[in-house]
Amino acid sequence: MATSSRTLWKGAITFGLVHIPVGLHTASIEQGVDFDWLDKRSMDPVGYRRINKKTGREIDKDDIVKGFEYEDGKYVVISPQEIEAVYPRTTQTIEIQRFIDANEIPFVYLERPYYVAPINKGQKVYALLREVLIKTGKVGLAKVVIATKQHLAVLVPSGKALVLNLLRWGDEVKSLEGLDLPAAGVKGANVTAAEMKMAEQLVNDMSGKWEPEDFKDEFKHAVMKIVQKKVKAGDTETVIQPEEEAPEESSNVIDLTDLLQRSLKGGKTPKAPKARAAAGTKRSAKPAAKSGAARKAASKTASAKTRKAA
Repeated sequence: MATSSRTLWKGAITFGLVHIPVGLHTASIEQGVDFDWLDKRSMDPVGYRRINKKTGREIDKDDIVKGFEYEDGKYVVISPQEIEAVYPRTTQTIEIQRFIDANEIPFVYLERPYYVAPINKGQKVYALLREVLIKTGKVGLAKVVIATKQHLAVLVPSGKALVLNLLRWGDEVKSLEGLDLPAAGVKGANVTAAEMKMAEQLVNDMSGKWEPEDFKDEFKHAVMKIVQKKVKAGDTETVIQPEEEAPEESSNVIDLTDLLQRSLKGGKTPKAPKARAAAGTKRSAKPAAKSGAARKAASKTASAKTRKAA
């Protein structure tokens, strides 16, 4: 039975004046073996403590500051206010910066994939972007902010879906300098014709179709056999994880033809609307202030009644 995929992020793809409401869904599963620490006496989770490495004593979180090591042993302390001031503004958009050839991005830059699915009646314009990318052989290079962190990303058509693959920034990929690599080309690498022919034959003999299910993490499967054996024996413990709240949906009406025409005429991309959460915070602040004033007034009235009774 198929299960629904939980939406991790909701926003929109934008290019020109085109606005496509979409949601992100995880496209990968962590398959490694991850062991949690538990207290063997009570089976309580064992977490990380804030320990001063010099004194060995636990300290309060209010005594912790964030420091950046700019030289060996030398730090610059940055306040939470300074960090907040430079946080990227959350726009809830996958803003396409340019379209490039699909084969231009080296694999070393690819970091993490997400499936992109249309929401709020955005199926038609979603399909249009997917099909035009397939026909032109292009992909969309974009910027997106997820959980207060800005990412460079590439929007790639894959079958019926669009995939948003987060990319490493240019300064996060090391250069080839310092590596002892052979010269490029057959002649430069001193490869003979006979060696090349035999290598080609070996590659052809070992060639096959891409079948991801043929390859498995053997260590993980061996550990899972142990787990299943203990489950059958009843040797288990229950851990309850807290659930996360789903993000709020937004509704958008799309006039696709008009937006495409205006984009081709050089129209400017409209500014992203402010986050609903911020507006909700401002609206909820006034009642809180009134309730504080009401409490003070009630306190004065009670005191006056007490003095009058005396």
